[in-house]
Amino acid sequence: MTLADDDVPAPFLSSVMQIEPQWIDYNGHLNMAYYNVMFDRAIDELWLQLGIGPRYLKERRHSTFTAECHVRYLREIHLGDPAQVAILLVAADEKRLHTFEELRHATEGWLSATSENMTVHVDMSARKTAPFPTDIRARIDAVARAHAAVTRPEGIGRKIGMPSKR
Repeated sequence: MTLADDDVPAPFLSSVMQIEPQWIDYNGHLNMAYYNVMFDRAIDELWLQLGIGPRYLKERRHSTFTAECHVRYLREIHLGDPAQVAILLVAADEKRLHTFEELRHATEGWLSATSENMTVHVDMSARKTAPFPTDIRARIDAVARAHAAVTRPEGIGRKIGMPSKR
């Protein structure tokens, strides 16, 4: 199933996910690696809607690779907490998708973590970046237009650095 131009959620909301017991670390909360698993599962749901999931790879021999990722861990999330990811398509061009994801407690709404990503489109036969096909680009552009109207969340474009001492 893919998005029609008149059915573009802004932002995209993933299905509600459950924290798996083996993801809990010795500190009693979700291990940092599994935040990325949850963000990745949510992105996979959006990619299916855009038509760039596993079937796209199989039929067209194109896919996407994450080129850069910046995760912020803001509040602990624990076993038993339902989680949901909101994804904002911040920008897109012929070969790249810039996304910002927010992992929230699904029923209480508080923010647990964010992930900002740059994803590139890849021709898997050549293993090189390549432009999106016209039909896929049209879907991406529809989402980008819808998401452009959404207020930008705090944290987009942040960089890592030590606070300056004054």
